[in-house]
Amino acid sequence: MSPSAVSLIDARSTEAAAMPRARVVRAYVADAKYESVRMLRAPAFGIPFLLLPIALYLLFAVVLFGEAIRADPSGGRFVFSGFAVFGVVGPALFGFGAVLAIERDQGLLTLKRALPAPPGSFLIAKMIMAVLFAGIVMITMLAAALSIGHVPLSIGRALAVSVVGLLGALPFCAIGLLIGTIASGRAAPAFVNLVYFPMLYLSGLWFPLPGVLKTFAPVWPTYHLMQLMLRAAGAVSTGSVIAHVAVLAGVTLVFAALAMRRLARQA
Repeated sequence: MSPSAVSLIDARSTEAAAMPRARVVRAYVADAKYESVRMLRAPAFGIPFLLLPIALYLLFAVVLFGEAIRADPSGGRFVFSGFAVFGVVGPALFGFGAVLAIERDQGLLTLKRALPAPPGSFLIAKMIMAVLFAGIVMITMLAAALSIGHVPLSIGRALAVSVVGLLGALPFCAIGLLIGTIASGRAAPAFVNLVYFPMLYLSGLWFPLPGVLKTFAPVWPTYHLMQLMLRAAGAVSTGSVIAHVAVLAGVTLVFAALAMRRLARQA
């Protein structure tokens, strides 16, 4: 790290420490607000990640297999859980992986670091944006499941799956963050897709996996999030809650630490 970068970081840290706590909180809130509004106003980001999960869920759970799901509530919970996981993973991975890489290429990351803002506020803003998208996805999914999806969920179950969906976005924020610190703006979407689609299909979100693939499904963090979602929805799941939470927490900490190390070297 260059001496000028060290001086800049020290100056910003000293300035942030001298700021009143209320002003620091307002700075974080403002950064998160504008980042969320920016992504909501971006059709290429907002439309796919907000509309695609609910559209696919309605297609499969209502139009194509509605009668079968009406006769099999456990199957309805399984389909709902799979598309809910699908809905919360996308914004977290792409919001960090692709968007951060593009900002690095355009010099926006350097500009954000030079602004008089609390350290790391732009990363926290992106994390809040991903959680906000996950919350919107969960609201639309629950509304469809309870009204026309024939998924019997009590208020407690609905709250439980919402919490799992919101917190479940965090490990994928960390994975996307690491990709965004490594890949270029042009290559990042391809790298994210190379991680995104195998995680979706090889973790058993939408269909039972054959023997060999089922053995390796726990390698993917989406598998553990799916098991927590199934448990919260009252469906049959495998493994213990503690083990699934530990794996997701470990993924979050390890990938975030590696990404922060990369960011520190790039400063």
